[in-house]
Amino acid sequence: MNEISRRKIISGLAAGVPLAAVLADPLLAQAAASSLRSEELTIGGKSVKGALAVPETTPAPAVLLIHEWWGLNDQIKSVAAEFANLGYLALALDLYDEKVATTRDKARAYMKAVDGAQATATVAAWAKWLKAHKQGTGKLGTVGWCFGGGWSLNTGIAEPVDGTVVYYGRVNRTADDLAKLNGPVLGHFAATDKWINRDMVSGFEAEMDKAGKAYTSHWYDADHAFANPTSARYDEADAKLAWQRTTAFFEQMLR
Repeated sequence: MNEISRRKIISGLAAGVPLAAVLADPLLAQAAASSLRSEELTIGGKSVKGALAVPETTPAPAVLLIHEWWGLNDQIKSVAAEFANLGYLALALDLYDEKVATTRDKARAYMKAVDGAQATATVAAWAKWLKAHKQGTGKLGTVGWCFGGGWSLNTGIAEPVDGTVVYYGRVNRTADDLAKLNGPVLGHFAATDKWINRDMVSGFEAEMDKAGKAYTSHWYDADHAFANPTSARYDEADAKLAWQRTTAFFEQMLR
């Protein structure tokens, strides 16, 4: 893609191309992702990276995004760009050391290779970094999908945040863990999901009740990954509704 084409596409995105259209089109996603700038932290002697989208007006509240099991690809960076369009300082972190999967086998292998302690240190460090950012307000929310949905919740446990959004991610944590949450949790779950199912979510809700923490669970007549336009399980109506609920939640919690 040449520079003129890239600028035209970015101008079009800023003019209001729907997020779903961007996520479904590799060229649009690539252009949106190219508007972000690379950031880097050193944690325990290890370099970790992220991609930052800055809104036109700052200081602004911040959103930390955690990728699906595919890794930090152009799709997730595009969602960060959309959050910036909505007035948020948005950082998409990387838990795969710059590896991005294009097959399920690779994604599974990358996900299994993640060291839990290192990942916890990584998400907590980025959360602290965003809360202290000179272009931020100190307010921070997290959002993640699938693998990243579980890590969105883990972030709020590791470091206080003002609101947590989980898209069909693992939420099987104990009341003792969940008691560390500072803000409420918004969950988007799929009725036919065989992994993140009603038993898991019901257990999570019971533990949240024990911990005295606020949550809202939304169920959709859909399957896992329903919010990803490149997935065979994509559900346009449910994805749109979940996004509306997510943005309304952050407006309430972070503004």
